[in-house]
Amino acid sequence: MTRFRRTFVPLAGIVAVSIGLTACGGTTQDSASNSGGGDRATGTANPDAPIQDGLQVAFLPKQLNNPYSDIEVGGGKTAVEEFGGEYKLVGPNDASASSQVSYINTLIQQGQNVINIAANDPNAVCPSLNQARDAGIKVVTFDSDAAEDCRDLFINQATTQGVGETLAKMTSEQIGGTGKIAVLSATPNATNQNAWIEVLKAELASKPEYQNIELVATVYGNDDDQKSFQETQGLLQTYPDLKAIVSPTTVGIAAAARYISSSSYKGNIVLTGLGTPNQMREYVKNGTVKEFALWDPTNIGYLSAYAGAALASGQISGAEGQKFTAGKLGEYTIGAGGEVVLGPPTVFDANTIDQYNF
Repeated sequence: MTRFRRTFVPLAGIVAVSIGLTACGGTTQDSASNSGGGDRATGTANPDAPIQDGLQVAFLPKQLNNPYSDIEVGGGKTAVEEFGGEYKLVGPNDASASSQVSYINTLIQQGQNVINIAANDPNAVCPSLNQARDAGIKVVTFDSDAAEDCRDLFINQATTQGVGETLAKMTSEQIGGTGKIAVLSATPNATNQNAWIEVLKAELASKPEYQNIELVATVYGNDDDQKSFQETQGLLQTYPDLKAIVSPTTVGIAAAARYISSSSYKGNIVLTGLGTPNQMREYVKNGTVKEFALWDPTNIGYLSAYAGAALASGQISGAEGQKFTAGKLGEYTIGAGGEVVLGPPTVFDANTIDQYNF
């Protein structure tokens, strides 16, 4: 049974997505050709304004050919096609701090109406994003935020506090509230990862039920399967009395599960964190992982696309309290700091995982 429910929109079902793990061959994919940027919305927001026809909407994930990112941008593509826009996907093949900058600059030159970006670094992308905004392009961050002063809206998967609390709770329950744990994260500069880890640390330090849990290390797999696999091996060798590994990254948790499932650690170490059901299904069913959490990443991209369209069409300006409709997801309200929250995470285990396909 699902432990959490969406805050804004009832989760009637999960959109099925097939994850392609093979290389796409190149770094740019279009569903339509690109010409100039066209008219861009300015002035006071009009909630009754229609979505403009032919909006050019670009998605720039942390990296291409990342299964989780592929699901997110797939949701964005669906949304763009729904409202009659032109979808573009660009991105680096690595998740380094500055790898997205050249793509932003190219999108500016192409005159896109909207850039949707999952930032690899909160600050490295800012000068280019502000150049885009100066050119009239609306900037929406999703999944991983940039600094607030260089984007118009941030589409958050769940509240930072909610994710951190979920990670602490799942871990504590599975290790009986006592023992050493370690974190396998993505990149050292990943905004979302660092924020969730800080909440996890605060939970462990402040709540009496976690007083016997010790976080001994945080390591980084750089959202790379092989490096995450190696970091898992290193953690288990360095800390032979480790009780749990917490990996708030879909690449990391899948790589860690792959290592543990074929080792003597299976059944002796708890692995939890954030993963997709399709990646983790075999590891849940073979007993490597008991439970983990996530939201529907398809809906993150979908919501981001509609938020960008609402901005570019003048329905909203990004001010707190403004509302817009995101297709099948319904109405959302902009919160403080331009944040729009998709909803709380869902916990998956052996009893629920087959209910989901993404």
